[in-house]
Amino acid sequence: MSRFFVRGLAAALTAAVLPVAALADGVSVRFDDQASPFPSNRLTVLDFSNATYRRVNLPKPDCAVRVSDCADIDVINTLDGFSTQPRITVPFTGDIDVSTVNSDTVFLVNLGDTQTLRGFGEKVGINQILWDPASKTLVFEPDELLAERSRYVLAVTNGVRDARGKRIKTSDYLQDDVRDRWDRRFAFGHHFLRHRDDQAYQRELRDGLRHIRGRTQVVAGALFTTQTSTSDLVKVMRQIKHARPAPADFMIGSSDAGPVRAVFPLTGLAAMQFTRQISTAPSFTTTFLPTPALQIVPGAIDQVAYGRYTSPDYQTSAQFIPPVGSLLGWPRAQGHKELVFQLFVPAGEKPASGWPVAIFGHGFTDSMYGAPWTVASVMASRGIATLSINVVGHGGGAAGSLRITSLAGAPVTIPAGGRGIDQDGNGAIDSTEGVNAAPPRESIGSRDGLRQTVIDLMQLVRQVEVGMDVDGDGGADLDAGRIYYAGQSFGGIYGTILLGVEPNIQAGVPNVAGGSITEVARLGAFRFLTAAALATRQPQLLNLPPTPGVPVPFNLNFNENMPLRDLPPVVNAVPGALAIAEVLDRFEWVQQSGNPVSYAPLIRKQPLRGHAAKPVIVQFAKGDSTVPNPSSSALVRAGALQDRTTYFRNDLAVAANAAVPKNPHTFLTNIGGGATVGYAVQGQTQIAEFFRSNGALTIDPDGADPFFEVPISLPLPEGLNYLP
Repeated sequence: MSRFFVRGLAAALTAAVLPVAALADGVSVRFDDQASPFPSNRLTVLDFSNATYRRVNLPKPDCAVRVSDCADIDVINTLDGFSTQPRITVPFTGDIDVSTVNSDTVFLVNLGDTQTLRGFGEKVGINQILWDPASKTLVFEPDELLAERSRYVLAVTNGVRDARGKRIKTSDYLQDDVRDRWDRRFAFGHHFLRHRDDQAYQRELRDGLRHIRGRTQVVAGALFTTQTSTSDLVKVMRQIKHARPAPADFMIGSSDAGPVRAVFPLTGLAAMQFTRQISTAPSFTTTFLPTPALQIVPGAIDQVAYGRYTSPDYQTSAQFIPPVGSLLGWPRAQGHKELVFQLFVPAGEKPASGWPVAIFGHGFTDSMYGAPWTVASVMASRGIATLSINVVGHGGGAAGSLRITSLAGAPVTIPAGGRGIDQDGNGAIDSTEGVNAAPPRESIGSRDGLRQTVIDLMQLVRQVEVGMDVDGDGGADLDAGRIYYAGQSFGGIYGTILLGVEPNIQAGVPNVAGGSITEVARLGAFRFLTAAALATRQPQLLNLPPTPGVPVPFNLNFNENMPLRDLPPVVNAVPGALAIAEVLDRFEWVQQSGNPVSYAPLIRKQPLRGHAAKPVIVQFAKGDSTVPNPSSSALVRAGALQDRTTYFRNDLAVAANAAVPKNPHTFLTNIGGGATVGYAVQGQTQIAEFFRSNGALTIDPDGADPFFEVPISLPLPEGLNYLP
């Protein structure tokens, strides 16, 4: 080797390391095999069956140790992009001054829908900022719901300062410098292949960052594509609309005399006994349905009817819907199920086109024998029929029944339409068992149970469209042109999804709804379910000791240290918090296609092609501890529905009467007490008048009183607001 070559090589090496040396005295964003900004299209592969042209490809850890992480990643790697509500992480090479992180110094820019380029150039700020000193990682979320099926570039600018007050330095990852050329020319083996594969992403990132203009210099970034959230249900809706089902069957009753049409005059009812299947033994519990609730407005209801229809079932026996390509794939029904529906028919003269009808969705742990009974009378008083079904996994087992005893005539038995199953094999059928996906797909949660329920409701709408003959005279008794939807709690959650994708519902009212389900559970009364999920992971993730003397799972505790919106940045000092937050983010990511927040924009802000914007009222209550206020605000904000939101001021109601419950979650349906029935009827009256006017009239249900804000006074509530 000549001395001239050695000198030349030394000079080249010196030039190659100069950029690194220049950065050695400053802090920059890390880009290496152990840490880099997330999400990133570096963690995807090409897949032209998807509308994003990508599929997620997260690497797996040691699956013998991190069993649950591997199970989650198996589900995540079927998705065509990253969450539209992502937890964004940016690692640094040193400490930063987190007070300099804001929407001017760190932000996202939309590079457009992958199919239409819609949204190109829109800037999105950041919120819920956290700094973790131990890992030197910045964590935050976008300030708004990101558009689905779109490319975003994350920009980190030198407006962010390090702990010494100096501007952070440009990451060498963005520089096509001498060292990069050296790597490409002289590196071999795995490093060369990885570098070559990364070049396309680097070029795409640099091209994306060129669209950034501002007073500060962009020093690092990431580029990622968001997932397609809504397309599966849109495709199923079209399949349902293209088919013509057989008419609904009301001949589902049986008596000693033989088959009976399950239509019963309310004035002739003596009792309705619900026998609910609670185990596979089988064993049952028996209760009487609250027929006095149907007389909140005396004489408003004429008949109670039950019928059956067939709905396509897109879930497998493991309670999940198989993924298909979001561009070229079409969901396929795995079979069909016969479902029982319940109908309350108003008294009086039927309109020429039939009765307007409101489908009412019940809540989590409830059934169609609960909440729909509490609202049917007020609806009927405005000439509106009420129609309902059981949610997937609800209403007990399929062997349950109703026994209707009349003042005259023999008792009639009809199937109760229970949809619960013994999913865990312990012999019991719990109140919600079957709504969640079975192991090892726990990360799916209730996503597909919610979507299947929406499918069942779209099929129910179709049954009304083809004609629902209640009395058997050959004519339709429900008006196919005046179908509405209202739902409480879980019913408001899947109801928001329904309102986004079903074109033939004229108006809707989600009550005490919110999203995502992960956030609803994390922040509220179902937090113990989140704790149980963390406790059963392998390895488990609980980072607080159990509460002494409290039974499992209510004694399980954790601290995820995730800040609420619009608060100052948090500096994390809680061991294990980041690992919990990562898992919760993955749950939310997987469940986006069953998240009402994903569908809220389709209601009015950005309807599907060919769909009209829908009149809507969103009702929720201050201090709701079951579906907490931040999750309801997320839904309202995503759909730009602030001017359509009614806010029940439970704090004022409790101050006026201490008998009012501090948790107002059931303010619409709590007709059982003197302190609450007035508010329930007022909330129901707002819905009934809204539907009677075909969505044109929104009343303030308590007039000059202060208990209902119509519309809500801004800003939206981002705190929990729980009453002590």
